[in-house]
Amino acid sequence: MRDVVHLQRQDGIATVVMEDRESKNTFSKELTSGLLKTFDEIQKDKTVKAVVLRGFENYFCCGGTREELLKIYSGEAVFTDGHIHDLLLRCEVPVISAMQGHALGGGLALGSYADILVMGTQCLYSTNFMKYGFTPGFGSTFIIPKRFGDTLGREMLFTARNYHGAELKERGAGAIIVDKNEVVSTAMKLARELVEKPRLALVTLKKHFSSAIEADLTECIRKELRMHELTFSQPEVRERIETLFGNA
Repeated sequence: MRDVVHLQRQDGIATVVMEDRESKNTFSKELTSGLLKTFDEIQKDKTVKAVVLRGFENYFCCGGTREELLKIYSGEAVFTDGHIHDLLLRCEVPVISAMQGHALGGGLALGSYADILVMGTQCLYSTNFMKYGFTPGFGSTFIIPKRFGDTLGREMLFTARNYHGAELKERGAGAIIVDKNEVVSTAMKLARELVEKPRLALVTLKKHFSSAIEADLTECIRKELRMHELTFSQPEVRERIETLFGNA
């Protein structure tokens, strides 16, 4: 299996780099298994105080693969199977999403579970589920309005259109939005500020914030799965996946 997730540890900061060039950081088996393995390593390392998650070049994370979407359409899978959607929420220490490239669908949702979001003004961000004719998953109906604000979040979910980071910044999205070339350095600066604090205090505060949303998120996931039962099975969905996947 290809090694597409890289872990670097230094001075209490774990930097996780998603670099599946073949799949453009969609949720390939290699990427999802790599993320699960890497965050398991981080969880066991009590010297880590903060995590920075980033992608490569123009890609942060671009959501489900065509194959996985077709599996959900055929009833062979659901989005919770990989236990990846709330991976950042489950991490014991604070996570910073350095979204230095495009983040689409489940990829944007994944990054939005971080404790701090850093995004690029020139990058594209989209909850593009409805583009394919099915309702949002990955807990997006909860986490996107929570992170970006209810009005903007609902608009993003309903329209499924692409937003440049600059527009999200102008509209008051709950993220740090800087020039694309400054995303990673901004995230690393924040991480260095975090690791100055005692690990116990960081873990305790992270648990406080995470526990406050876990019950609501669990109920949201249950409802999203029920909506998928209704919307994913429509013939139009398969047609849209096959014809629109990979198009901007």
